[in-house]
This record gives sequence, structure tokens and C-alpha cells, in this order.
Amino acid sequence: MRIGRWEVSSVLSGFFRLDGGAMFGSVPKILWEKTNPADAANRIDLALRCMLIRGENRVILVDVGIGQKFSPKETSMYAVDHSRFTLLAALAAQGVAPEEVTDVVLTHLHFDHAGGVSTADSGSALRLTFPKARHFLQRANLLAAMTPNERERASYLKENWAPVKECPRLELLDGPAEIFPGIRVLVSEGHTTGLQMPRVEGDGTWIQYCADMIPTASHLRIPYVMGYDLCPRTLMEEKRTTLTEAVRDGGYLFFEHDPWTPACQVRQENGRFAPGAAARLGEPADTAPRRKPG
Repeated sequence: MRIGRWEVSSVLSGFFRLDGGAMFGSVPKILWEKTNPADAANRIDLALRCMLIRGENRVILVDVGIGQKFSPKETSMYAVDHSRFTLLAALAAQGVAPEEVTDVVLTHLHFDHAGGVSTADSGSALRLTFPKARHFLQRANLLAAMTPNERERASYLKENWAPVKECPRLELLDGPAEIFPGIRVLVSEGHTTGLQMPRVEGDGTWIQYCADMIPTASHLRIPYVMGYDLCPRTLMEEKRTTLTEAVRDGGYLFFEHDPWTPACQVRQENGRFAPGAAARLGEPADTAPRRKPG
């Protein structure tokens, strides 16, 4: 998908599962399971989808998936599935080697977004997966990861934030910023402290990587917020602003965790926001772990 001077594509790095009730908060299961069926453990399928942006002699990767550092117990707990897709293999399929990635934009340091930032070598020491890349992160999020509150302690893992902290080319941002011409990061505080979302703009439209502000197309409805979100009321207002802009501008939203819909425009009907036209992002066909309901 071409947006201005940039070529945007999807990089599907695998799948995992989280509790459906936690993913939809106070929304009753009888409603959310119509679009996101649960397994016997009440977990729903979720994608680990990164964004690749190329142009201007830059190769920019947004988020890095869950990585492959989990123990067998953790892999089973989250049903992590790399049987068909891994981050490096998905990049290779698009002709990108790790050393060719010039920039990594981390939305936040939760394990399912930043786990792939580092790789364990044969001696169990951690090394950066993309050693030549600048790494962009909000300063507030790094501090939140290093000193997590009790609710997020299991999501901010030292094996993910420590290599980022020591990255020689770490760029800490303090709020919204333009990081390249036509690419700026917006900041959300509803899900966690200092979550940043890149928006690529050009040719009268844009595409925004929503991360956990709007994790799937099923979360387009304003009240559909996660039990994981720190400030649901703040998140709902952030969603309303972004969704209103998307309807007005014909902008596209990129969904990191939706197993079926990589990105789409947004329409509004009867006061509710809903998926519009899908975006073509070069994702392989028939990638989802299960058939989409309906």
C-alpha cells in the first residue's frame, strides 16, 4: 500500500491467545464470541502483526512481535504459534534481512509487542535482533517498564526492556513527534503509560498503527475496551478522536492483533463505528488460525 513517499506492508510474525473476557472487559461473552470465538480455556486467537514501512532509504519496522524467548510453560500458557510465521522469516519473504532494518518503532514494551526486540544466543546472552537499527520509544514507557505497577508487572519483562535501554541507538521521545517526513507518532495513555502509534500520511490519506488502543477490528465500538487497559475512560475518548478522524479523512487503521483483518477504513452507521473497506498490505492469503465467524 502506497501512502505518499512510503510503501506500507504487513509482517505477520505469528499468533497467540489471550483470555477473551480480558480482551473485551465488561462486554458480555455472548456478544464478543460472535466475532471472536473462544477455545476451551476461554482464550481467543490473536495475531502478532508488525508494520513494515519502506522509502527514503529507510526500512522501518513497527513493533517486533512476541519473540521466541519464552519457556515451554509460557509458550503453552499463551498458545504462542510460530509454526507458519516468524518475524525474521516474514521479513525475509519481503526481501528484508535483520541488518537492513534501519529503524524500529516500539509502541510500548509489553511482551507481545517487544519480545522480538532481542534474541538469545547459544550462551543465553541477549542480543538485539536488529543491531544496526535506531530504536524509537517513549521515555515514559521505558520508565513504566522499568518500574511497573502491580497490574502490569507480568507484561513488562526485563529481558525485553533491558536490551532496549542499553541500545546504543536508542531514541527516547517525549510525546507526539514527527520522526520522518510523513511519519509521526501519536501518544495514547489509556492502555498503558506512553504508548505511541505511528501514523503514515500522504496523498490525502493516512494509515495508523493502533497497537493496543484498538487491537482488533472487533474493538472499533467505543465501549469495547480491554480489561488490561489502565484507564478505560481515557481510552474511549482516545478511540473516539481517532475513529472520528478516520471517518472524516478516509484514513486506515492497522490492527496488530486481529487474526483476520490487517487494516481497514472506518464507517459510521447509527452512531456506531464499524469496519469499512479493507486495505491491501501484502499479507499472505489464508493466514488466520481459524475460519472467521459468519
